[in-house]
Amino acid sequence: MNRATRTIVSTIGVILGVAGMNHGFFEALQGSAPPDGLIIQAIGPGQRMWVHGTEEAFTLVPNYLLTGVLAIVVSLAIMVWSVGFIHTRRGPTVFLLLFILLFLVGGGIGQVLFFLPAWAASRKINSPLEWWQKILLPRWRRILARAWAFTLVAGAVGFLLALWLAITGILPGETDADTILYTTWRILLAVWVLNFVSYVSGFAADLERRPLETGGGP
Repeated sequence: MNRATRTIVSTIGVILGVAGMNHGFFEALQGSAPPDGLIIQAIGPGQRMWVHGTEEAFTLVPNYLLTGVLAIVVSLAIMVWSVGFIHTRRGPTVFLLLFILLFLVGGGIGQVLFFLPAWAASRKINSPLEWWQKILLPRWRRILARAWAFTLVAGAVGFLLALWLAITGILPGETDADTILYTTWRILLAVWVLNFVSYVSGFAADLERRPLETGGGP
């Protein structure tokens, strides 16, 4: 098993599950009312804290309360699966299906950009990583292998910060709503890049660890 890769995917899965629960919580607060269409605002007018704090989502369920409850339940399932079962034979497949289900029940639209790379990385948890071993030269592999924990933590903190900004619109020293929105997008873009670096660094760390675990040479 590629332990660094598993840790990275599990952590990102949990973080995305938290974001899905956030959507579900605010959807449930809107009560047993029908949405106007398939695209909904997870945060309704009664709970909105700033002009851009709407948290857009997609749902096939014609009821805000039921949508929210389902989003919370599926998010919890994703978090449990990410931590306990992502390394199993069917782990990546169920991981992907749960996120697709979360998307369909109001878990958020933007998550697609994050869970698809996480799913791709999850398929490498039990992989020999032969292709990565060929393209990651030993010198760069050693450097990258030291970075995965830092980039993972930085990405997780950045994602939670972006989630906070998206909900509250509170950015110290800034009152312009559009500037806060653009800042949130920039943070999310940085998080996406950090996640990608984490995956590659995790592969490098697992490749570096492998000779020690198998008793091979350096």
